[in-house]
Amino acid sequence: MKIAVSLIPVFLFLVLFIFLDCFKLVNKKILLLCIVWGLFSAAASFFLNTFLILHLNIPFATYSGFIAPFPEEILKMSLLIWLIRKNHVGFMIDGAIYGFAIGSGFALAENLFYLYHFAGDQENLMLWITRGFGTAIMHGGATAFVGILGMSSLNRKLNPGMSILAGAMLAVLLHMIYNFFLFPPMTSALIIFFLVPSVMGFLFLKNEKTIRNWLEIEFDSEVKILSMIRRGKFSETKSGAYLLSIKKYFPAEVVLDLYCFIGLYLELSIKAKSVLMLRENDLPVKQEKGLTEKLKELKGLERNIGKAGMLAISPVLRMSRKDLWKLSVLG
Repeated sequence: MKIAVSLIPVFLFLVLFIFLDCFKLVNKKILLLCIVWGLFSAAASFFLNTFLILHLNIPFATYSGFIAPFPEEILKMSLLIWLIRKNHVGFMIDGAIYGFAIGSGFALAENLFYLYHFAGDQENLMLWITRGFGTAIMHGGATAFVGILGMSSLNRKLNPGMSILAGAMLAVLLHMIYNFFLFPPMTSALIIFFLVPSVMGFLFLKNEKTIRNWLEIEFDSEVKILSMIRRGKFSETKSGAYLLSIKKYFPAEVVLDLYCFIGLYLELSIKAKSVLMLRENDLPVKQEKGLTEKLKELKGLERNIGKAGMLAISPVLRMSRKDLWKLSVLG
């Protein structure tokens, strides 16, 4: 019983959050990596905390409340920040799930450590309920909030550094408050148990509407532009007229690559959004042949065009972080 109540709740919530991800944004390999990173960061935190306690000569209660949350949260969130920087996270939802998965792995390792080393308290069921329904979910929620604030700022084109810093401070503050035992342990566990899932569930529903609007509005726009290109009437559009006005600033071969890039990008973008729409409606997604080669061709065209060329076509194509991320669903 003590093993079940201390280990299972946090992973039940992780499964629930994945289920709420109706667009299937989460990559299973990255999800597994996040859980493994959580395990690793828990082990690294143990050795780092042990070292600091021995050398700082600070009472354990003071260290646990004021200092321990910093190295633990920094270690947990470092992978999530790397995933965001490498554009492996597209929306608030998958950022939150990856963050919660890291925290779940951390909580798994920490609770296994407590179960092994504190055998004398194993009959105290309330202790393990508190750890399973409170501490474990706190670890998941703290890292999830970093992903939520980070992706929210990026998708609104705000300063990502400041938002990630705000998320980091929120994670540390939540961790500190929980460690301070401002409320009785069982009360703290109940607050965390209801607060974290409620906030994440509300944000998931709100973000789902944003994703759906993004898909519907931009899908129609991209279909129209691609149709004009294939009918040879792209020059009659405002975007086509704009490209004609700047072609004199680039060599002929670069101009050709610009047109090829626009056509191929729109084709892949439409396919990616179609995949997301099919996933939302639980319809089967057929794996189309040749997509990997087309993605490689797109990267090759981007290299040929260069930064100046990409800046030149930015008014024509929507290429924000989430627009580039969506191509990853085709890989």
